[in-house]
Amino acid sequence: MPRYKLVIEYDGAPFCGWQRQADDPSVQAAIETAVTHFSGETARLTCAGRTDAGVHAIHQVAHLDLARDWRTDTVRDALNAHLRPQPVSILSAEIVTEAFDARHSAIRRHYRYRILNRRSPAALTRAHVWQVPWPLDADLMRAAAQRLLGRHDFSAFRAAECQAKSPVRTLEQLDVTRERMGLFEEIVIATSARSFLHHQVRAMAGTLMLAGSGRLSADDVAEILATRAKHRCGPLAPACGLTFVGVDYA
Repeated sequence: MPRYKLVIEYDGAPFCGWQRQADDPSVQAAIETAVTHFSGETARLTCAGRTDAGVHAIHQVAHLDLARDWRTDTVRDALNAHLRPQPVSILSAEIVTEAFDARHSAIRRHYRYRILNRRSPAALTRAHVWQVPWPLDADLMRAAAQRLLGRHDFSAFRAAECQAKSPVRTLEQLDVTRERMGLFEEIVIATSARSFLHHQVRAMAGTLMLAGSGRLSADDVAEILATRAKHRCGPLAPACGLTFVGVDYA
């Protein structure tokens, strides 16, 4: 029974998230339905990182097993044909060994959070950014971000419904950059870790926004982390600004 590794891109706006739900549209259900229409088989996908409602992906990875040994370009093209007009695209398909597991074989996951930092609202990217109309200092955000790097108890940045057994995570990257193009000003937060807690990236983005506003110092952010003071964190940043951008395998 061949195992296929899929690289997937999707706009999360119309979905309740990656994971299949009983009554709401999900990315997983959309692809699994396409698999059934294309192959006649009922397959279950396993993904590298389950995204929440409204979160996007440009390089999600999933695997599935099929009884028939299909050509990989046939799998890619047939799934895309059956996914239309939903905003989900299979970028590639390849046959991998049974030892490959999209979730458990992953050694690093990458996310990007985009903040549109200008007074005028977005016309073209409104479903993919968090608009913050007041000035933000990217240097202050970057200094605060450095205090979160490393292995810590991230309870302050964890959703109440998070099911992870431990709040301890090792944050390998948390970079903040400002990108300018004419009147388009965007602050991009890039972060990487082996795994993240539920809502961790969005909670960190909301807290860094307060640092950029001058309402929290880098020392304040370090104290929030150390004391697990969730009530002192910034707002949970909207899901629309978050994109799953990649996953690394050994």
